[in-house]
Amino acid sequence: MNFLAHIYLSFDDPEITLGNFIADSIRGNKFKHLPERVQKGIMLHRDIDTFTDTHEIPKISSKRLHKNYSHYSRVIVDIFYDHYLAKNWDTYSETPLDIYVDNFYDLLEENYSILPVGVQRMMPYMISDNWIYNYSKMEGIAKVLKGMNRRTNNISKMNFAILDLEEHYEKFEEEFTAFFDELLVFSKQKFISL
Repeated sequence: MNFLAHIYLSFDDPEITLGNFIADSIRGNKFKHLPERVQKGIMLHRDIDTFTDTHEIPKISSKRLHKNYSHYSRVIVDIFYDHYLAKNWDTYSETPLDIYVDNFYDLLEENYSILPVGVQRMMPYMISDNWIYNYSKMEGIAKVLKGMNRRTNNISKMNFAILDLEEHYEKFEEEFTAFFDELLVFSKQKFISL
């Protein structure tokens, strides 16, 4: 799952949210200096990733893309699934997406000092271009995919994946919905056990 899903699956706990968001920027156990609940958010993120990586439904979505994008297909599916979460946000939250995302950006700014350097560098761009809110729009997803392709020095060709999204839009959405229902249950159980 990508940014929005990890934030959402922190169940409105600010410290868990921070940990869940920054986890990809932290290797191994180099997080013991962080507040305890931020550490738990990192562990929750890793549990969510393991669940996602071993679940059949994201594998089916990924297989549809594998011929064109090889190992990048899993990353693309994460981005697609965040699009469907953003697009169908009213199904999952009573807080409008724009307000939810603004509150998250405020949380990042309030906790800037504990963010990993990479996240500190990325944050101004994320906020100014409103990445997370723009996941709800096809243009936003196209922009993310172009940016990801640039980060791979144009090797991944991920920028073309917007065409795959358009071609198989309903199928990807069905897969997201079925998978996310299960992921919600799993994540809630993990959250409660923290």
